Amino acid sequence: MKKIFLIALLFVVYGCRHSNEPTPAAPTSAVAEAWGQMTLRLMYQLPANTPTYASRALGYAGLTMYETVAAGSPVHRSLVGQLSGLNTLPQPQAGQKYNWEVALNSGQALMLKRLFDNADRNRLYRVDSLEYEINKPFYDSEAREVMERSVAYGKSVAEAIFEWSKTDGGFEAYKRNFDPAYVFPKGAGFWVAPLKGQVVSPYPLQPYWGKNRTFLMTNDLPVPAMVAYSKEPSSDYYRGYLEVYQKSKTLTQTEREIAAWWADDPSETFSPPGHSYSLANITVKTAQVDLFKAAETYARVGMAVADGFVNCWKAKYNYHCERPATYVRANIDATWEQFWPEPPFPAFYSGHSVQAAAAATVLEDLYGKTIKITDNTHEGRLRDDIRNIDYKIRSYEGFWAAAEEAALSRLYGGIHTRQDNEVGLTEGRKVGQNINQLNWKK
Repeated sequence: MKKIFLIALLFVVYGCRHSNEPTPAAPTSAVAEAWGQMTLRLMYQLPANTPTYASRALGYAGLTMYETVAAGSPVHRSLVGQLSGLNTLPQPQAGQKYNWEVALNSGQALMLKRLFDNADRNRLYRVDSLEYEINKPFYDSEAREVMERSVAYGKSVAEAIFEWSKTDGGFEAYKRNFDPAYVFPKGAGFWVAPLKGQVVSPYPLQPYWGKNRTFLMTNDLPVPAMVAYSKEPSSDYYRGYLEVYQKSKTLTQTEREIAAWWADDPSETFSPPGHSYSLANITVKTAQVDLFKAAETYARVGMAVADGFVNCWKAKYNYHCERPATYVRANIDATWEQFWPEPPFPAFYSGHSVQAAAAATVLEDLYGKTIKITDNTHEGRLRDDIRNIDYKIRSYEGFWAAAEEAALSRLYGGIHTRQDNEVGLTEGRKVGQNINQLNWKK
């Protein structure tokens, strides 16, 4: 089965290229797409994976993809000196020929193995196999010194970025997902561990993530305000939770399917930020861009979702805000059960919303606001018989429409208020706009 997958993937990459043909002057996005797909395959149901760590990994994977090819683009430039503490990277030798597809290939293989060194041997074998199969036809058409130079360059860039990554506060965070020593405030309005949730743990997930370094200094945003706690039925706080409760009683089949489509539990899929990376994959393939724009796409989306989650976690562990289940059972209906399992961390604001908005903002800047998107991220996923849900491919009139649906899905699931979602969208837009303002071009 693994071999069939690999052969099919490489057919997509090389189906139109004979092994003896020279590397085209403007390489296609095929190699970048293959690694985008492999990244998600590596993350799929990966033990100990979290939305926070996944977002960080995608940030570094995307950036590595971009930096291994930026020097070969006639219009792009390196982000060295523009990101937080990234002041130097290896440079290609002046006047020497490089194969940029090979450089990207080698850099991605090394970076993914470094980021996911907790993956089992079979997953890492797939990474090695893809690297080998992509390089193999180039060895038939390129001079050996060009191949060796390109491989060495890609790996050196990846190693340098990985060393920089170790200083951001999230290095090997999968080893400390839950901290029993964290002192959580108690009382009205504060989060409590769910009795039935995505993860059975009395401790909140990665409470210090909000202190991590963002890729951009400008993305170290202030914590936004939230509505003050109140039990008064006339208060905005009460009305927000009442809406979640009332909506749960009138969910249509389509709304149930939307809640499931965007749930992206890391134990069942490749995580919420992985869904945004999947949309990057879909967009790159649909738009048929070249290698350099593809790499820029993955870099922008990866860093956007990563910085979005840092800011989101900063707010979550500033307010320690309760989930709807806690408030509704205490103040509205003691027997209420939300539609979707509750995640193991505070509510305000929504991580789905911030990362979806950040990704949509950078994709809009790259591809426009009116591009139609067909999201086949969960195509082929088995039916959820317990909830009577099929995973149907969804289509959108633009990236922002997809982000808004991702945010709304959390209200349908019964695990976020409208305030959580709307603030998340607003903050994600800020994160994405800052990513867009980097000097990507010469």
